[in-house]
Amino acid sequence: MDSCITRAEHEEFTKRMEAEHTRQNRRIELLEENVERLGRITSSVERLATNMEGMLKEQERQGERLDKLEGKPGDNWNIVVKGLLTAVATAIGGGLVATVAAVLMK
Repeated sequence: MDSCITRAEHEEFTKRMEAEHTRQNRRIELLEENVERLGRITSSVERLATNMEGMLKEQERQGERLDKLEGKPGDNWNIVVKGLLTAVATAIGGGLVATVAAVLMK
């Protein structure tokens, strides 16, 4: 017994297959769009990571320069204090030497 289908059944089958193909093609298009978006996002994230790495390095360099700038007034103050202490010590030492010399010369 041969099981042939009628022309109407074949046309209905064809119509349903075409509708299924249309749905599947649309799903594939959506997937392709999503893959493309993910690719763009991935590329953006890579550029962002690269930029952030550069910013981190620049912040480290700025931190080092800032530390030097912040230390400069303290260094200058230390130099002034050392100079004053040296001058005072020299004056006291000179006074002592002069006093000792005056005492010895009498």
